[in-house]
Amino acid sequence: MNMVEKSPAFWRDRLRASVIHLAISLAIAALSALLVFGVWYPYPYREISGGRELFLLLVTVDVILGPLITLAVFNRTKPWTVLRRDLAFVAAVQLAALGYGLWTVSVARPVHLIFEFDRFSVVHAVDVPEEMLHLKPPGIEALPWKGPTLLSLRDFKSNQEQADATLAALAGLSLGARPDLWQPYLLAVPSILKAAKPVSGLKQRFPDQAQRIDAVAQAAGRDAQTLLFLPMNGRKSFWTVLLDPVTADVVGFLPLDSF
Repeated sequence: MNMVEKSPAFWRDRLRASVIHLAISLAIAALSALLVFGVWYPYPYREISGGRELFLLLVTVDVILGPLITLAVFNRTKPWTVLRRDLAFVAAVQLAALGYGLWTVSVARPVHLIFEFDRFSVVHAVDVPEEMLHLKPPGIEALPWKGPTLLSLRDFKSNQEQADATLAALAGLSLGARPDLWQPYLLAVPSILKAAKPVSGLKQRFPDQAQRIDAVAQAAGRDAQTLLFLPMNGRKSFWTVLLDPVTADVVGFLPLDSF
């Protein structure tokens, strides 16, 4: 290494380039986080579906490696065409890695919160067989990009259909992931209200969580004693859904296993 490369100005230029690259990387990561956590994985799905850990791992590696590579390759003594080529290559690799990370997170995104006869289940894009997408009812978006939608399962048309669906579920195809069984949420409101239980029973079962239950209800402008609840099955854990006792609208979520 020559004396120019050992000078303070040499390292100052490298550090400046690396810091600028880091600032740009953080800005892009922040915009990506808004998309992931604000649209694809709104609360509580970032907790239930595991998108937070996967996204943070991919983005952290991407944000750190890009500026480090810039620190290694930046050198003002290089011809401008060579330096520009090196930086463009670093940026292209970093953007490709970020794009792959976003694609990975997107295919695992939650697309529906579905009432399944006596519970709620979170269905993810990767869960729904592509060959069954054409079986969805008219008016229902199969794999929405603007966050999970509320759906319900229709009643089975026959004992044979129920038996076939049960066998498919045992083989790994859950009922909620079958577009041929989907229907609008409103059609199941009577069944939801019949299956749901008073929140007072939830408090009795989890007395140490009574304050948290009240807090979630109050955040929605409701009195917990007037609400109903149903268990929810997610990818990583079991939660509880709080419901309006008249409309069955989802009021809030609790990280409680109420099965």
